[in-house]
Amino acid sequence: DATKAALGRRRDSGLSLDLDRVAELDARQREVAAERDSLRAEVKLISKDVGRLRGQGQVEEAEAAAVRSRELGERERTLDEEHKGLAAQVREILLEIPNLPSDDAPDGAGAEDNPVVRIHDFDPERYGAHQRVPHWDIGAELGLLDLDRATKLSGSMFVMYRGLGAKLLRALTQLALDRHTTLPGADGSAPYEEVRPPTVVRTETMVSTGHLPKFADDAYHLERDDLWAIPTAEVPLTSLHRDEILDEAGLPARFCAYTPCFRREAGSAGADTRGLLRSHEFDKVELFAYCTPEQAPAVHADILARAESLLTDLELPYRVLDLCTGDLGFSSARTFDLEVYAPGCDRWLEVSSVSWYREFQARRGNVRYRPLGPDGRTGKGTEIVHTLNGSAMAWPRVWAALVEQNRQSDGSIRLPEVLHPYGISVIPGP
Repeated sequence: DATKAALGRRRDSGLSLDLDRVAELDARQREVAAERDSLRAEVKLISKDVGRLRGQGQVEEAEAAAVRSRELGERERTLDEEHKGLAAQVREILLEIPNLPSDDAPDGAGAEDNPVVRIHDFDPERYGAHQRVPHWDIGAELGLLDLDRATKLSGSMFVMYRGLGAKLLRALTQLALDRHTTLPGADGSAPYEEVRPPTVVRTETMVSTGHLPKFADDAYHLERDDLWAIPTAEVPLTSLHRDEILDEAGLPARFCAYTPCFRREAGSAGADTRGLLRSHEFDKVELFAYCTPEQAPAVHADILARAESLLTDLELPYRVLDLCTGDLGFSSARTFDLEVYAPGCDRWLEVSSVSWYREFQARRGNVRYRPLGPDGRTGKGTEIVHTLNGSAMAWPRVWAALVEQNRQSDGSIRLPEVLHPYGISVIPGP
């Protein structure tokens, strides 16, 4: 009942039916297991009797007992197969049930109900006509984007950056990696360890984060090898310590990864896909952490602060949304979204989701830790870690906002000072 009430906040009536079905299957599974185990015990006893009777020369009695044993054994095997089938059904349904929302997540039905926590440096009246040009037009004019040839090479919703457009993308990536892997957080927390994980992973790696089986249609599957192209570095990072036991003394464990990301965008029909607004492949720097439940709030705040600080230093207006229960991601208990304002598109563009998953993902991935005892020594029992992650940053929409925001009246683009050490300060006009 408590789980039903919590999931009810997600505004999906089908989840209650799923829970009822799981309960029914689980009850039947327990009945079958009890009968099967009873038969196994009876078969063992009869088998001993068969040997005893034969030893005593009671051949007919022994043969009758053997026949009975075979009959019970066949029934036991039938029940065992039923038990396995029921277990598979239970697991299949459970894998489709999302995480319970945090008590602190605001209630709501969908994106329209997401509260705006804060808005940074936004004034809609300050933009001139030269900044109201969409990035796909600017990119074509200055040779920064070649969308037509990207489509020729790979199909629609793929992107090709060229010249200084590609250099800008690389500079953004290096800026983020340098920041996150060398600088402590605002609260003094440690820098993040850089990891370059594989970009194709096994099915169980995708299951651990909750991307499978729920979102199979939105992922690229390499059927020949049964591997999946990652939709985000969160996927391999979550399984970095799958089936392992960590020590609490080593938590939080923080990781940072740059990877390309691949998404089929199966649900994008009717959405605006022009330019960089939505693409099948994009670059992103991801932050990820394992921690204890007590450490989770501070880690969540640190990832959000790091993402915000990048946007502040890139001099981009942005806002922070607290996702309501009806708009939370499948695996998330609490999420803050960051959106930048792009004057050429005249819209807010999501560039980061900073999420706390509690033990939802780590339970799937079997990532545990040994808590410290009162004496400061590692105890014998284990607990499930909590996982958190956030984009800091996903680049296509940041790139778009930078190009639109910083376009000058002569058509050139003057980029913020934080990018100058990376060899790009001005993109000449036409």
